[in-house]
Amino acid sequence: MNTVPVNGINLAYAHHGEGEPVVLIHGFPLDHSIWEEVVGYLQDNCQLIVPDLRGFGHSSSPASSYSLEDMASDIAGLLDHLGLEKARLVGHSMGGYIALAFARLYPNRVAGLVLVASQPQGDSPEQKKGRYETAGRVAEEGVNVVLEQMLAKLSADKGIQASISKIITSQDPLGVAGALRAMAERSDSSPVLSGARFPILILHGDNDQLIPIQRAHSMKELSNKADLIVLEGVGHMPMMEVPGDLAKELERFIFPEAE
Repeated sequence: MNTVPVNGINLAYAHHGEGEPVVLIHGFPLDHSIWEEVVGYLQDNCQLIVPDLRGFGHSSSPASSYSLEDMASDIAGLLDHLGLEKARLVGHSMGGYIALAFARLYPNRVAGLVLVASQPQGDSPEQKKGRYETAGRVAEEGVNVVLEQMLAKLSADKGIQASISKIITSQDPLGVAGALRAMAERSDSSPVLSGARFPILILHGDNDQLIPIQRAHSMKELSNKADLIVLEGVGHMPMMEVPGDLAKELERFIFPEAE
């Protein structure tokens, strides 16, 4: 992992391959390692930038509150550090929220947007309250709070659950709580999709227990720039459940002329 100072934090990232730049943004409460198998499929054909978001993995955890826009700004700072004006962004779950925030803040820096098991809507008042309550419990009791709440919903595969459990329990409670609060305060990003001038790909498993497949169909209707690929029998973690299939769809999106 490399590290770069950006926006008052140390942002860790992995950098693989050369060519078309693609940023793989992990979901909550995970880190860059969820993309390892996908990286193996794609690194010979494009440049992959795989950060640990602030508060996760090897990146530092700010003590003060922050927003998803701040996390998107971290990605912009990373691209600046690498001398990249534009990139394709691939965001998983919370990573999709951050990719949408990036597209809202820096639309001219987005070469394409891929949303994996994600959605554009903000939280309902009840969901927002629940996130703040969970953040408080994480601060007091540790990350096992979210592990118990989320593990079975992330994937039905026991082997993948074991891998995810190791990733979650290695996270800093400060970062996990901070991300929960940031997600609670996020705005509706539907206008980003409806007004997009860049291509969009929606990848969603039809067995996703956290974000129902109906959300993906609703997203598709927001933009004539969007294509939807439904991954049959797949849950919330397609990059770990079907990495080869996911990589194939990403490659088609990155290199449409090869079709």
